[in-house]
Amino acid sequence: MMSKTEGRHAGEFLLSEANGTRSREEITVAANAAALPSGQVLGKLTATGEYAPYNPVAEPADGSETVAAVLWAPVAPSESAQRTVGIVRDAEVIERLITGLDASGKADLLNRGIVVRP
Repeated sequence: MMSKTEGRHAGEFLLSEANGTRSREEITVAANAAALPSGQVLGKLTATGEYAPYNPVAEPADGSETVAAVLWAPVAPSESAQRTVGIVRDAEVIERLITGLDASGKADLLNRGIVVRP
């Protein structure tokens, strides 16, 4: 019998969020060579205002070294920027379903009102 592995669903990492769409915002993800999963932590690039995968050791600093959002749904690889949705404030997320998170990133999320739960 053949089995299939189901990928992560949009918003699967989310435990709770503020009423309405207060926690979510439409964001632009910078061009990316690899697919980004739902739950990917993102930094906001200071030069463009676009979001890119969190990179705590970005050198020179470009904004991606600070977590600014959690990607709501998967994003396919693209040579150009893409519009999508991010969780940017007032939410609780499941740690094991968040991609690319470290201790510094957890603190960045907490500063935005996003609590990481085990």
